[in-house]
Amino acid sequence: MRHYLRSSAVLLALLPATLPAMAAEITIACGDGGAADFCPVLAQRWAEANGHHVNIVTTPASATEKLSLYQQLLGSQSQDVDVLMVDIVWPGLLADHLVDLNKHLPEGAADGFIPSLMDNNTVQGKLVALPWFTDAGLLYYRHDLLDKYDADVPETWQALTDTARHIQQSERDAGNARMHGFVFQGRAYEGLTTNALEWIASYGGGTFVNADGQVTINNPHAIEAIALAASWIGDISPEGVRNYMEEEARGVFQAGNAVFMRNWPYVWSLGQADGTPIQGKFGVAPLPSGPEGQSVATLGGWNWAVSRYSEHPDIAADLVAYLTAEEQQKAHAIEFGRNPTRPVLYENAEVLEAHPFIGELYETVMNGVPRPASVTGESYPRVSNAVFNRVHDALSGDISPEQAIQQLDSELSRIGRRGW
Repeated sequence: MRHYLRSSAVLLALLPATLPAMAAEITIACGDGGAADFCPVLAQRWAEANGHHVNIVTTPASATEKLSLYQQLLGSQSQDVDVLMVDIVWPGLLADHLVDLNKHLPEGAADGFIPSLMDNNTVQGKLVALPWFTDAGLLYYRHDLLDKYDADVPETWQALTDTARHIQQSERDAGNARMHGFVFQGRAYEGLTTNALEWIASYGGGTFVNADGQVTINNPHAIEAIALAASWIGDISPEGVRNYMEEEARGVFQAGNAVFMRNWPYVWSLGQADGTPIQGKFGVAPLPSGPEGQSVATLGGWNWAVSRYSEHPDIAADLVAYLTAEEQQKAHAIEFGRNPTRPVLYENAEVLEAHPFIGELYETVMNGVPRPASVTGESYPRVSNAVFNRVHDALSGDISPEQAIQQLDSELSRIGRRGW
């Protein structure tokens, strides 16, 4: 299994081999080691402050691949990793392999979080993870280009389509052959499930499976939403968007080659960094709606959990407490634009000075639409896999939007009959 875990030696210098008597060696599974991965820095600070040795391992950028890795590690009761960064939809799926943090956290470490996120991370009375940052999908737009062409920020998906097409063609006519109208996460992975949920729910087509566990996907609104998305490919979106994850979409937008982008809040600080082509040229807004629907943002975010197979659960939990504490979340918000999971930070002057839009996102985050992970439980990975594969088939033109929705309805119904 170790060949899946890439060493972070290039990121951090190893601590001395001789450790203090009470020191422990803790291994933490961070993000993908990219520019937005704050985990290695914070984990090292904790280790140096507490006299421990921390090993950093990077994990796949794809949430789908990351989950597969965790399932292999935990399923084999591996002690290779003590602390894991887990997606908001995984607590119920991984709960049997995670410790109850209530029994290991320092006193008060679980106080002051957004209640809904703590509820999400509590499974059968066990607190299996602490929220690190939360997310909701956003529309990024080039306000300099909208001003240039006297266009408004689109409030509907059709308006986005029309505006993106007009500006893309005008820019290409002016010599910018690399300009695209809209980029998003179109690869067949969890990210496409989040995008598809936003499209379909904003059209009034539901959330694939409702709160009662009923499959609701087969409806005209869902078909209409997917049909519009499929029409973007090769028009306002490049063919390659079908292999984009978050960072690929960001790369195109940040290079100045897209008018609009769907992505998470972390992109703001990276795009505004000194020297970037779009610094000071873009803004964010709620995602568009369908013709009769409303703006819908898929709720996202990541949390910290401790493996039940860790040799040092108390020390691992102390690292979790440190990562999610107010001071570290404040730094995460200021330096990377990550949405805090502590309400008090949405009113913090330093956070708002660095990223004014974070304060405006509070309601968006509070009203974000969750994926149907709680109701489908351990079946959620199969549910999501069916969603992103059928939607990807439609985006690729392999099947029609109607066929994609009908096949998805059949697959989800079959999974549901086996029991959520």
